[in-house]
Amino acid sequence: MAFRIAEFLVETCTALDMPLIFKGSYRKANRSRIDSFTGIGDEKALGILSAVGTRFGIQVTTDVHTAEEAERAAEHVDVLQIPAFLCRQTDLLVAAAKTGKVVNVKKGQFLSAESMTHAVGKIQDSGNSKAWLTERGTTFGYQDLVVDFRGLAVMRTFGPTIMDLTHSLQQPNQASGVTGGRPELIAHMARTAVAAGADGVFIETHPNPAAAKSDGANMLALDRFADLAKQMKVMRSAYLESVAG
Repeated sequence: MAFRIAEFLVETCTALDMPLIFKGSYRKANRSRIDSFTGIGDEKALGILSAVGTRFGIQVTTDVHTAEEAERAAEHVDVLQIPAFLCRQTDLLVAAAKTGKVVNVKKGQFLSAESMTHAVGKIQDSGNSKAWLTERGTTFGYQDLVVDFRGLAVMRTFGPTIMDLTHSLQQPNQASGVTGGRPELIAHMARTAVAAGADGVFIETHPNPAAAKSDGANMLALDRFADLAKQMKVMRSAYLESVAG
């Protein structure tokens, strides 16, 4: 599955001259129910991610949840991603920073954009200047998220900032224990984020979202990615022209 998706993404992004980092979670630690899928084994999964990077000549990223995981994952991937719920965990941020890898910190759903300067500070104070931030929405009531696009402008003053298009459309904490979502709004969010100056976007995609082991309710179907990528390319060009003028 990882190779199939990566091959399609690489072909599409190469044709559009669009940079790509492949993301896969080698372990799903934050799950609503104890019977939810969590992984196929750490070493096996990390090996697959490493193989994807080698085979296609692209960078790869994954989530890490503890200091020990950061050290282990850094041997296989190029970018370490800090989950939103853990963005204030000092030991984790420091451990990730000390690997020397790029550290991408997702903004907590409970934090302001301004407060993310402290996460970046912890990474930089640990001797690593390669800190990125990712916007993924803010908790709005019990079962919804909203995106304040002012936050992109704020966080871009701290470092490169990415818009998580699909997680920001989640509807968490559903009674069934399975997170819901609004995938029909992905294209809208993509165009808005690129127009607002996002340095990159994060998109969950799958050949058959209904069969995905995680987050299927807010995924983009793989066969729709190429059209959306083309739209984002146009929006990015327009944005660059507007700021240059």
